[in-house]
Amino acid sequence: MVPRRIVCLTAETTEMAFAVGAGDRVVGVSGYAVRPAEARRRPKVAAFRTANVERILGLEPDLVLGFSDLQAEIAMELIRSGVAVLITNQRTLAETAEAIALVGAACGEPERGRELARWFAEELESLRRRPAWRPRVYFEEWNDPLISGIAWVGELIELCGGEDIFPELRGCRSARDRVVDGAEVVRRDPEVIVASWCGKKARLDRIAARPGWEGVSAVRAGRLFEVKSPDILAPGPSLLYGARQLAAIIGGVTGGV
Repeated sequence: MVPRRIVCLTAETTEMAFAVGAGDRVVGVSGYAVRPAEARRRPKVAAFRTANVERILGLEPDLVLGFSDLQAEIAMELIRSGVAVLITNQRTLAETAEAIALVGAACGEPERGRELARWFAEELESLRRRPAWRPRVYFEEWNDPLISGIAWVGELIELCGGEDIFPELRGCRSARDRVVDGAEVVRRDPEVIVASWCGKKARLDRIAARPGWEGVSAVRAGRLFEVKSPDILAPGPSLLYGARQLAAIIGGVTGGV
């Protein structure tokens, strides 16, 4: 049965539902939804870890879409209330493409979901760079404590021609397992620093001013950049925005734009 009333708990699923042609059936969205602009006019029913279950139920959805194990409690409450729920839990670029196709199928648009997933993968591949010099890149997802980039970010760094300085943390699905020590960042001496503090502006000046970081190659060369979180921390089609920015940043350093 094709769902007629869809609620999206996250920015990712909102974007996917609209992109596969189900936007006219979306009746509720996350407060963090950014794309498309039309989605922001829908009723807001969720943050990320929290949701207004009573309001969701009042919208009488026949499908609720979400992302991440962090929404497990919300999903459980909705399922117990008799609502069909799909929560994806992608962490890699390949898993993101699979999630796009899955959401498309769940929305009753399987072919458009597969087409969007193929396009996403092809657009990413078009950004692949193989420079002679691959600069060391530190990606900071949060500043207190310091949290390095999730798996898909590390993959994007390498795809765009850089070298992730914390490759061993890529398999860590939880943010708490990607907490790093500032002294270790200094020791690994990144040549490029990219920050994306989820939900707030990254203060590059404060990063550069951290005690002991004045000798880091990226700080000495002034190679500190921000990519806004909706462009790189939401594993859906919007990752292309972040990927293109990373490609420009790393390409600008290596001369491979």
